[in-house]
Order: sequence, then structure tokens, then C-alpha cells
Amino acid sequence: MNGVRRPTIRDVARLAGVSHQTVSRHLRHDPTVSPMLAAHIDEAVAQLGYRPNLVARAMRNRSTGRLALILPAGDDHSSLEVLAGANKAAQNAGFAVEVVTLPPEELRGGRVEELADSGLYEAVLSLTDLPGADRQRLGTATIISAPVYDEKMRGVGPLSEASRMSELVTHLADQGHHELLHLTGDHSHPSSQRRRESFLRTVQERGLHSAGVIDCGWDAESARRAIRELPADTAVTAVLAANDLVAAGAIRGAAERGWRVPEDLSVTGWDDLALGAWMSPSLTTVSIDHRRLGAELLEELLRVMRGDSPEMNRRSITKVVWRDSTGPAPVR
Repeated sequence: MNGVRRPTIRDVARLAGVSHQTVSRHLRHDPTVSPMLAAHIDEAVAQLGYRPNLVARAMRNRSTGRLALILPAGDDHSSLEVLAGANKAAQNAGFAVEVVTLPPEELRGGRVEELADSGLYEAVLSLTDLPGADRQRLGTATIISAPVYDEKMRGVGPLSEASRMSELVTHLADQGHHELLHLTGDHSHPSSQRRRESFLRTVQERGLHSAGVIDCGWDAESARRAIRELPADTAVTAVLAANDLVAAGAIRGAAERGWRVPEDLSVTGWDDLALGAWMSPSLTTVSIDHRRLGAELLEELLRVMRGDSPEMNRRSITKVVWRDSTGPAPVR
């Protein structure tokens, strides 16, 4: 049985013989739309059954009290925290947030502009890039793009920022570690690429030695094998893992070799998963304040809506959490 496509604002515009911007202006009660065009639009809306209940509700008041947040279709645990922070900031400002997930073809195909034109939202915040989107358009909701995910739901921008890797390497060097190994995540992820680049750059700048970069693809078993397969005479004294799961695999591999952490091998992770604080030893890692990121992005949207200037100086959303899995380099 074939599904029936829901009519869009562009369908209304075609039937009424006007532009979709004119339809949007009329649905938002813009008095500059002529009575004749308004009648044509009303007739087209009725004929197509274009969201009659929602549109009628939005037409009663130009301030709908609703904001749309756009996410690419996909699964990433961090998005729940980002959305929670954005939702809290919206509630504090008196707005309700609706989350819309879209596949790549709809992100590029004008679906976001249709949402802005619908009259249902006062503004639209996209957490992914919108190629070619017109962000400031007369008579429609403001659209701003603040990419923190790519179209495949991989972290970009502040979620891929990797400067803490340099801090980890520098601190380990200060504790006497000179031979360091990096266990990476999936190379297709910008966050994995940037952590690798930061590791290699800082090792070189500090005059240290890289024992290599091993692709573990976010997989704990790959990390366990990588440590198990190090040569018996390895000089590696510190392992920097791309995330906490990879770090846990590295610690397991060290234990199977009879190495103690951190006495024989220091290990760091990334993401600050809750379990890391309860591991034995507890895991040194990098925390990412996803909730604060979501709140700040939503507050930026509100500033744009008010016509205020954007906030230029933002604190980093990451910090190193030093715990028991790191310590002074062993004497060998």
C-alpha cells in the first residue's frame, strides 16, 4: 500500500500561484499580503489540507513560543546531553523545543526552510551544516546553523576539539614518560583525526618518541590486542586512548601481561564515561560538557532572535580529569 505524501508549503504556493515566501507571510498574518492573494492561499490550504490545525494555532499569534532543533538522522549518545542542555535553556527563556531529525537528502533539499516557513516556529537551530540555506529571510523564522555534528552524526566543531590531548601528553612528559603510544578511534571521525594530529604534534614539539598510532576503531578488544602484542622489550610507558572504552581495553591488555597501572603503564581515555571513575584504577580522561554546549547554542539562537551580537569568547567545553590510571614513568 503506497503512502500519501503530506502537502508542503510549496504545494500550497504552486496551487495558489504565489511564492512560498508569500504563503509563509500570510500564514504569519502579515498585513502586506493583498486580500486577493490571501484568498487564493486560504483556498489552496483548504483544498490540500495543509496542516490545518497546526497552522490555525500558529496564526492566532505571531509568537508561537516554539523553537525547532534540527539533527541529522543517526545515533550518538552525546546528542541526548546536548539536547537536554538546549531544552533547559529554552525553558528558562519561556520557549518549548521540538527536535526534528532529517536524513542528508532532506537537509540539502529545502526541508529546513519549509519548517521555518510553516509559521509553527519562531526560530530554527540546526546542529549540523545546512549547505546553501538562507538564514535571514523576510517574513519567516530565523534559521541559524551551529554545526556540532556532520550529516552522519559524527562530532565536529567543539565536539572534535582536541587541545586536551596536548595537555595529556605534556603532563605525562613532565612525569618522565618519553615513549608514548596512541590508540585511535575510527579515522573517518573528525574527533579521532584531530586527537591523532594533536598527539603527534605535541610528541614532536616536546622531543618525545611516538611508539606508533594504532587504529582501534573505538573497539576495546582491538586495544587489548594492541597492548598484548607490544614486544617484550617495549619502551612504552604511557598509552593515550581515543576514548574510555579503548582505554579500558588497554588496561585489560596490560593486566594480562602482568603490568600494573599506573606503576608499569599509564593510561588515559576520553569522554569521561561514568564507569571510568569506578574502575580500578580510576581512569584519567577528558570530560566534555555536552549540556553546557547545548545551552550555549540555544542562548546564541535567542541572541540572534533579539538582534544582539554573538558571544565571541567561549570557555572550552572540555577539561582533563586526572585520576589514578596515570603516574610517574617507571624506571626500567
